[in-house]
Amino acid sequence: MRKLTLSIGAALLATTGVAIAAPQIAKADMTRAEAQAKAAERFAKMDVNSDGKLDRADRAARQAQRFDRLDADNNGTVSREEFAAKHGERRQGAQAARQGGDGAQRMGRRGGHGGKMGMARMADTNNDGAISQAEFTAGALTMFDRLDADRNGTVTQAERQAARAAMKAQWQQRRAGAATQGN
Repeated sequence: MRKLTLSIGAALLATTGVAIAAPQIAKADMTRAEAQAKAAERFAKMDVNSDGKLDRADRAARQAQRFDRLDADNNGTVSREEFAAKHGERRQGAQAARQGGDGAQRMGRRGGHGGKMGMARMADTNNDGAISQAEFTAGALTMFDRLDADRNGTVTQAERQAARAAMKAQWQQRRAGAATQGN
């Protein structure tokens, strides 16, 4: 269940289109309606079995898809060579993104897990271990509303950067607090 919440939380961050972007990646402003549409699109992609909810079955299907992408020769195992080849592709993609590429690097994929788990818990409002499309969209719009500092229905690049700076400050405070408790 913990892995499911991590995946769903990451998707919520990325889905809203307001996932806090790396500083070098410029993103266009996004309206609440656009965030809602992106949430619906992302939910449809994540709901692999099309049963209207995100649960363990969808997670297992996505894991199988990832394995199949690694298993280049389709023999049911992933060799060191296959793994290294995919790792090299990812490294090249990350490097391209840092150099102004396709914008694939987002905090939802690189950041800490604390926020993701909290978002997934927040999205599963009825605590049934599955997230419906309504719950998923509501979670994405809640995140959108948190980032829309001036409450004008649009999240701007400046608002995303301010939110990123605030999150970074919180992480630094938590680390400093953890360091002093450990002493």
